[in-house]
Amino acid sequence: MASKRENYLSWNEYFMANAILVSARSKDPHNRVGACIVNDDNKVLSVGYNGLPRGMNDDSFDWLSTGEKTGIKKNIKDYYVVHAERNAILNHRGNTDDLKGSTLYVTWFPCTECTKEIIQSGIKKVVYLRDYSRKEETEISRIMFQNAGVEVVAYNEEKSFEREEVEDITDVVIKKLRYFS
Repeated sequence: MASKRENYLSWNEYFMANAILVSARSKDPHNRVGACIVNDDNKVLSVGYNGLPRGMNDDSFDWLSTGEKTGIKKNIKDYYVVHAERNAILNHRGNTDDLKGSTLYVTWFPCTECTKEIIQSGIKKVVYLRDYSRKEETEISRIMFQNAGVEVVAYNEEKSFEREEVEDITDVVIKKLRYFS
């Protein structure tokens, strides 16, 4: 009897790879974020990436978010973009009770708004690849998660990933996939 292949992905690696792959769908030139929700049976329940709401034209949108520098709110992309975590929750097509007790894998630590939706949906564990750049919001999210009993785990406790590293990984995946096209 032949033995199984040794170098296969762990479930943890597989689900984070799904989040990374999903982030490649984002049109945002600065922040590609992906999320993958799974249940205790290692079944993917839903995925999402950061992008515009359905029906909005990606080509007619100012992705530079110039309003942050000029103070013109209508030119700030955060008012328009749906975050990956929220999209994953909204994209779930099963019973909302299915999300209770599930795990969310996400390439960026959740902002405070996504944290509220994660808690409200009943997700009980968040595995993140890299920290959110806004430290104060991260601290507030951690407080909310702790108070709601949501476990928060860094994908790799020994390494803090930078945005460029995650984008480089995503670019490699895209390049490899396109090689087969």
